[in-house]
Amino acid sequence: MPASPPDTEVAALADVSRVLDDIYGDEHWVWDPEHVRNAMDIIAGAVLVQHTTWINAERALEALRAAGGLDPARLARMPDDVLVPLVRVGGTPTVKARRLRAIAQTIVEAGGLDAVLSLPADELRATLIATHGIGAETADAIMLYAAGQPVFVIDAYTRRLFRRIGIGPEADSYATWQQWFEDRLPADARSYQRHHAHIVLHAKAICRPKPRCQACPLTNRCNLAKGL
Repeated sequence: MPASPPDTEVAALADVSRVLDDIYGDEHWVWDPEHVRNAMDIIAGAVLVQHTTWINAERALEALRAAGGLDPARLARMPDDVLVPLVRVGGTPTVKARRLRAIAQTIVEAGGLDAVLSLPADELRATLIATHGIGAETADAIMLYAAGQPVFVIDAYTRRLFRRIGIGPEADSYATWQQWFEDRLPADARSYQRHHAHIVLHAKAICRPKPRCQACPLTNRCNLAKGL
């Protein structure tokens, strides 16, 4: 049986989460299931945001929506000369067009959007990972925000913030980071969505590659701010 995580780490993570919740709890998050139009917005957005900003991804998503490309069956059949121009603003348009068609085809073959998102967690993740262009981070974003599965999404923002604070696993693998969070947070999808969203919002606004420490409410908890 795995050892329980240290109480100090659980408390430190809870403390950081409370601070971020106080700051960002009322902010709109692009993948909040209460605000998105449907799960396909999340799925297509998770592909389009790869290696670009959300602003560019959202512009591509809007173009795709206007063309009826958020219907999986229609998206799976879209040829490059139609799909590539729609997603060009998101960068690497040929690559993303292929990935969008691949995930759309996975959905169609599973019996539709509701059917694929209703798969058991292990089966859904395996299905997504087996799809061209879907790695662990994208798969978990789809699982968490579109399917409501309690899996914690790890990204560069999360690693940056918690490395600077000085809590987190020693190893840097995706699976190790994910396990670290899931061992220290209640297994609740809505809670995971909130935690992940607030981490991203804070890393984009304050804890940037060149951090704005003077504006950060976590400075008394952060090794970087303390010069450690």
